[in-house]
Amino acid sequence: MKAIVIRSKLDLIETELPTPEPQAGEVRLRMAYGGICGSDLHYYHDGANGSFVVREPLVPGHELSGTVDLDPSGELAPGTPVTIHPATFGTPEPGIEDRPHLWPNGAYLGSASTWPHTQGGLSEFVVVGKHMLRALPASLPLRRAALAEPLAVGLHALQIAGGVEGQRVLVSGSGAIGLLTAAAALAAGATEVVTTDVLPGPLQRARELGVHKTLQVGTDEIPSGYFDVTLECTAVPAAISTAIDAARRGGIVVLVGIPADEPRGVNLAPVVSRELQVRGTLRFNDEIDHAIELLDANPGLERVITHEYPADQAVEAFATATDSNTSGKVLLSLWL
Repeated sequence: MKAIVIRSKLDLIETELPTPEPQAGEVRLRMAYGGICGSDLHYYHDGANGSFVVREPLVPGHELSGTVDLDPSGELAPGTPVTIHPATFGTPEPGIEDRPHLWPNGAYLGSASTWPHTQGGLSEFVVVGKHMLRALPASLPLRRAALAEPLAVGLHALQIAGGVEGQRVLVSGSGAIGLLTAAAALAAGATEVVTTDVLPGPLQRARELGVHKTLQVGTDEIPSGYFDVTLECTAVPAAISTAIDAARRGGIVVLVGIPADEPRGVNLAPVVSRELQVRGTLRFNDEIDHAIELLDANPGLERVITHEYPADQAVEAFATATDSNTSGKVLLSLWL
């Protein structure tokens, strides 16, 4: 089968790999679309995502849609449209029994965090556990369904915030995750959703999604102490400080972006003086099911997708995805 493989820093190729065979409890899928995520960009540009270094050829990709190719059990018919929950949950741990995405020793498609690496889905075929599949409604196109995983990240952030219905919400960063988080907040009944970014392109895309207001960092003033909930999606220290300052007294700050694992300067004074709650969020639990419902009900969410490339133009696609001013979500069509 054909596959896109990252061998090391700035070394991405299309190659042939053996077509995988499903075992008991597994299903083979023919892939249709794969979104390029920030972690994929790090693996390509840096040869690593944080401390997870590419040590063997890695097939990236965890934002996926496709159709069933072979289910040995016969339960899923060939051609059944699906998306994938990309997590394999690890070892249950006391106190977090209801949050398997936090269990240690888990894995994620397209990740170098494990050895051997957990191969992703930017390939012609992929084999996954049947429990990872989510069948799609007939009314949801495979192209839009590739947004289910990143939208689930935003939905989980809202859950960590305790919900946003009737709340004033700031979304810091208007990249693909920020856009989908803002869209999720609108759908969840937030009374005001404001997004920020340093670039005009992402802010224009946010306005097209229907946010109430956009603010350009460095040009517009971001109100201090105003928002009930702030959702920080960039992981840039200065942006984290701004998101904290933007929260009202007793407000909630959710860190959605993944910061580097190193000490960095952030102004925490408002956390104390305003008794803020700062909460972390990691990927998602089961919110992908709600994401599928929202994508099916809201065709306009497909506006987050700004570019689509065929798989044999993967290098160009990764270059486009790196330019956050001109691109939102970049998809690869996988040998359709």
